[in-house]
Amino acid sequence: MSKLDEEIADLKRLYPNATYIGVADGARENWSYLKQHTSGQILDFYHASEYLAGAAEALFPTSKAKRHQWLEDRLHSLKNKRGAAKKILQEIESAELPKKTIALTEKRYKAVSYFTNNHQLMNYHQALKRHWPIGSGVTEAACKTLVKQRLCGSGMRWKATGAEVLLTTRALIQSKGRWEQLWSEFMTGKVEANL
Repeated sequence: MSKLDEEIADLKRLYPNATYIGVADGARENWSYLKQHTSGQILDFYHASEYLAGAAEALFPTSKAKRHQWLEDRLHSLKNKRGAAKKILQEIESAELPKKTIALTEKRYKAVSYFTNNHQLMNYHQALKRHWPIGSGVTEAACKTLVKQRLCGSGMRWKATGAEVLLTTRALIQSKGRWEQLWSEFMTGKVEANL
């Protein structure tokens, strides 16, 4: 069992009645992992909106006002209407591109692929009704703060073992109450020194 699996198990023991929701981008490995630990999964709304913005550019390459209006309307529908992801997908697929450049065709293709592969995870209207999160920004910010800022400094190189020890310690220090909990358990013999 990985440390992350252990943390999740500990949280579920502490909060057995909580609803656990997985929010991530479209990478398949995210979903296979999250399905094991969550009762609901939601595709990050902001990732989906980036693909919609690309589709808007492909559909309205010459009119910024039309592009903006179309995007705003589709984002509102995606967030608030049942079945909107499939309808938007069909609209993007069937639309005739006014300019068939390679770049614009690729933007539409990427949006169609993303919505085809992930529309079943875009139930934002239902998530919002249940007060579930629809964005992964908090998690991404934590990763940036905990990992990237510490491990990606100029000239730094890490072996997996050293990075793991450093990140485990950093996570304990930056998580409210966890550092004190570790030392309390260490002093009473409940935890061994090898993190």
